[in-house]
Amino acid sequence: MSIKTNTYHLHLETGSKRPVIFQIHPADWTAAAKRHRTLSKKLRVTVGQDNTLLDEALKTADFMINSAPPKDGLRERAPNLKWIQTTSAGVDGLMPMTWLPKDITLTNNTGAHGEKAEESCLMALLMLQAKMPQVIQQQQNRVWKGVFTTPITGKTVVVVGFGDLGQGAGRAAKKLGCNVIAVTRSGKATKLADKVVSSARIDSVLPKADFVIVTAPLTAGTRGLVNRDRINRLKPGAGFVNIGRSPIVDYVALRERLEKGELCGAVLDVFDQEPLPPDSPYWTTQNLMVLPHISCDDPRYIAHLLDFWFLNFERFLSGRKLINIVDRQLGY
Repeated sequence: MSIKTNTYHLHLETGSKRPVIFQIHPADWTAAAKRHRTLSKKLRVTVGQDNTLLDEALKTADFMINSAPPKDGLRERAPNLKWIQTTSAGVDGLMPMTWLPKDITLTNNTGAHGEKAEESCLMALLMLQAKMPQVIQQQQNRVWKGVFTTPITGKTVVVVGFGDLGQGAGRAAKKLGCNVIAVTRSGKATKLADKVVSSARIDSVLPKADFVIVTAPLTAGTRGLVNRDRINRLKPGAGFVNIGRSPIVDYVALRERLEKGELCGAVLDVFDQEPLPPDSPYWTTQNLMVLPHISCDDPRYIAHLLDFWFLNFERFLSGRKLINIVDRQLGY
């Protein structure tokens, strides 16, 4: 489908197998164009699904919004392409970026998830502190047994990764009166955290954690970061949350400690295989709450994405640096 002819060609590409809230449809663009009437007049827009229009669109496209851009011969197929915007914040599926020509800018959707991440982490922390996984299992087993816990104020929350999601987690923890220790690649100080350490020093803070929240992107540096040894460093009764990426954490080791009753519980929103297969042991793991990858996403996701794209398009037209440019080496 083609919409309006003017100066620059923007191609929007989506996949029908993606969750509906991440799909871009002509109606989404029409609504966004009405919100940005002046800028939208500078664009000719094509909307494709499942790559049926992609090859033809690439011949003239200046910009593309696509989380799964073609990697083979991209410059030859898209001689005018200047900028690709992904619909997601994580770009681990695009690594390594040897396929991306040096003169094409890649931006991601970092910043779209922080508000929901904060709410989800607030919920997860309170549920784990109240031992709700245990209470829910007792309900399923028709067991009436009091589970009593202290207030969460004063507890220590270690947040692994302190970008958009991590800062949302940090805000949630501070609202509950918790102490926040951030683990980042650089270890540089940040106002939201009471203490910051580099990922190389993660072993020094994990034993202090009443709760660990993993929010980091998946990169070469974070893959396997929270390994078996580090899972075993968690003190008895600690809680665990992952809203980042599953390969960062050794889920087998985490499950073993949950099954032994050594941790108060865990909330996992991300898994290696999604949807989680019916025969997965995680469905029935003791004190584990399984979320179907919903913790950070808002049904208005595409509207927010397109508004952000227009903000960057305005910067492009004025010759300013784009926001959310992905570092090809770091992977975020």
